[in-house]
Amino acid sequence: MPCQVKIFSGSASRYLAQKIASEYGKPLGKELVARFSDGEVQPSYEETLRGNDVFIIQSTFSPADNIIELLLMIDAARRASANQVVAVIPYFGYARQDRKDKPRVSIGAKLMANLLIAAGVSRIITMDLHADQIQGFFDIPVDHLYASAIFVPYIKALNLPNLVMASPDTGGTRRAAAYAKFMNSELVICYKQRVRINEVDRMVLIGDVRGKDVVLVDDIIDTAGSITKAAEMMRENGANSVRAVCTHPVFSEKAYDRIENSMFDEILVSDTIPLKKDCRKVKVLSSARLFADVIQRVHNHESISTHFEFSTIL
Repeated sequence: MPCQVKIFSGSASRYLAQKIASEYGKPLGKELVARFSDGEVQPSYEETLRGNDVFIIQSTFSPADNIIELLLMIDAARRASANQVVAVIPYFGYARQDRKDKPRVSIGAKLMANLLIAAGVSRIITMDLHADQIQGFFDIPVDHLYASAIFVPYIKALNLPNLVMASPDTGGTRRAAAYAKFMNSELVICYKQRVRINEVDRMVLIGDVRGKDVVLVDDIIDTAGSITKAAEMMRENGANSVRAVCTHPVFSEKAYDRIENSMFDEILVSDTIPLKKDCRKVKVLSSARLFADVIQRVHNHESISTHFEFSTIL
């Protein structure tokens, strides 16, 4: 029998996997995730995988059960003689731990890469890694997609008269600069100093936003403390409107309240992580078509390099 595509979903990303499978044009594969009384997870496939290309969709946001379930699904597919096992990880958890930023800490992103390799994964498909160099933690192909493919058309459709792209911190300057170059707009940067994780001590604006329509660009919004403070600073410096694009809406702790009470006109996010509740200032744009297209190209051994080029995202 010819090699077929079989798409499966972990428990955490079924909402997105169903959309990806629909875009691809076939139903999700049949699997069962059993749990022992102590919470231990045991996934199993309810159909043959032998000789087929298996794509497992699972973001690895909290809780840690999500990464464990993905590892077990990879191991089960490999032991079931799949032709290749591809992990589609829309949000790659632990990516913020990509280096030792102080003594005696783990490099969590490298550990996650080691675990995935040990489980037997053949390839990784992910979106907007917190740090590009994480691709080098793997000794297998990593297809690193950009959410700009879904955000830029929406921004262009707004026809903002005085568009300025902004980075909420110096670490995201390269990402915001790519948007600014493509959109032929100016770039401003927020310089912030942290006293500890998720707590900003002070923030300074580098650039002029008076009379401008500002779009902040970030990969992750966690507690929303930094980005809402950045929006407030933009307004105080005379911005006409303030928006944000964020690939991964982690939205923990008081994030929803902060966003609702913020100076933002709207925040655009992708569906790599499901929202815990509705928020009137948050608009979700789906990444399903993008992932479905890449799955098809990988299966057919076709080039996907156009997905990595900012000039060809439209």
